Parts: sequence; C-alpha cells; structure tokens
Amino acid sequence: MWITPAYAQTGTQPAGGALGLFVPLILVFVIFYFLIIRPQNKRMREHREMVNAVQRGDTVVTSGGIIGKVTRVSDDEVEIEIADKVRVRVVKATLAEVRSKNEPRTPAASDDKRKRS
Repeated sequence: MWITPAYAQTGTQPAGGALGLFVPLILVFVIFYFLIIRPQNKRMREHREMVNAVQRGDTVVTSGGIIGKVTRVSDDEVEIEIADKVRVRVVKATLAEVRSKNEPRTPAASDDKRKRS
C-alpha cells in the first residue's frame, strides 16, 4: 500500500558528450596562459636583458636591497662598491634593477675636454 512501484526509465545521454566537458577546461587554460604565463615570460626576458646590459659605472640595486655602483663585470658576477673602498661580489641574477645607467663617453665629448685643458 505505501510502497509505490519503481518503473525503469531509459537513460539519456549528455547533450555535449565528452568534448563538452573539456571545453571549459581548455578555456580556463587559455585564459591562464594569457593573463599569467605570458606576462611572466615577458618580465623574465626584460630582466635578463637588463642584467646582460649592466656595465661599469651603473648604479644598481640587488634583490637584498643593497645599492651600489658597479666597478667590475664578469660573465656571471658583478662587483659593486657600496661605500668607499667597500666592494662586494654578487651574482648577476640577484640584481633587481638598474637605477642609473653609465652614459658611454663619446669620442667628441672626450676631445672637447682635452681641448679645454
């Protein structure tokens, strides 16, 4: 009396199939790529170019916050003068920014100084 009979019903297939399940996942990955991965790669490339362009006389800031003037540059290290006669060697990759670039001396500027003397 209280029990209702359960009738078997035919199952229906999902409308999109298996491909419909992967479309949102693919869209999330594409959005993730353009919002996070690509800008990060650009920042890494700019930092690598900045580090490779460091030359003697540049004022730099290390990732530890030390500010100094570059006195020597080698392949993977730079020597920074942080006070009078106080020099430290750091790995190039630890440079956070270049505050002021050393302006390369042009031959015309050096000739003008010699003529004035």
